[in-house]
Amino acid sequence: MKAVRFHNTGGPEVLVYEDVPDPTPKAGEVLIRVEAAGMNYADVMRRRGDDYPDASPPPFILGVEVAGTVAALGEGVTSPAIGTPVLATPGAGGYAQYICVPAAMVIPLPEGFDTVNAAALVAHGLTASIALRKSGRLVEGETVLIEGAAGGLGSFFVQLAKLYGAGKVIAAASTPEKRAMAEKFGADATVDYTAPDWADRVKELTGGRGVDLIMETAGGDNVNQALDALAPFGRMVFLGQSSGKSAQIDPWRLTTQNHTVTGIYIGAYAAFPDLMAETMGELIGFLMAGKLSINIGKVMPLSQAVEAHRLLENRLTTGKVVLKPWDDA
Repeated sequence: MKAVRFHNTGGPEVLVYEDVPDPTPKAGEVLIRVEAAGMNYADVMRRRGDDYPDASPPPFILGVEVAGTVAALGEGVTSPAIGTPVLATPGAGGYAQYICVPAAMVIPLPEGFDTVNAAALVAHGLTASIALRKSGRLVEGETVLIEGAAGGLGSFFVQLAKLYGAGKVIAAASTPEKRAMAEKFGADATVDYTAPDWADRVKELTGGRGVDLIMETAGGDNVNQALDALAPFGRMVFLGQSSGKSAQIDPWRLTTQNHTVTGIYIGAYAAFPDLMAETMGELIGFLMAGKLSINIGKVMPLSQAVEAHRLLENRLTTGKVVLKPWDDA
């Protein structure tokens, strides 16, 4: 089969589109013919060799979320039946034409549900939902600030924050076009978080108080600027550092304002399969009811993974990037 791997870490050019052996499902596994693989910024971090919670030993196949059809069942597995459309969050290995996944991670798709939309939903939808409610402890009526609000993850944050009862959602994005996109998905106000005084603008939008909850994705200097925009007793959820830069926070600055800074790694929630399945069911229900939209930015053949990584890493996309493993077959 065809897959995209890296044999050493570095820039997008280290990704190699090549032949690898076809996988065979072991006991308790399902073999999926991958029709669509969602891209995430975590893929960029692992490819570059950034700090990441899980090891990425080369040669390594990226791809934490896939959608496709069941191609074979391992010993002891009786469902889903061969040919069933499914989605899964394997954590790695999705940039390939086939992947073996533990049966407990496989979720059947509703009839007629598009695999590109499914691949775009899994990691970003789960992350946004769990970050808002579990890590961020969102309370109805609170004000939420979403960074990178026009991206695949950001657009879910904007929509789900509103669905979960946020009183005001402020979208932070780097260009007028991206801010307009965030408004399209329901943001009540927007700010340019590349501007040096953007935290002051957030304070203006909240009557000087600041926001109750921030979804922090940029890292670097942006972290302390975001803390300037946080209301007393506010919470910040750290999801990554798209800037590629880490941050240092003086603990004393958290004290008088009673600020909380926490993080989320969605991969750890694989230990709670019932929660993951319940959340996915809710998200699919929102989609089927027309309450949630998926922001697809680009759909590209798997063979163009190098270019897809360049676009994602340089913030040249709005919405989710999805790879199609069979488009060049």
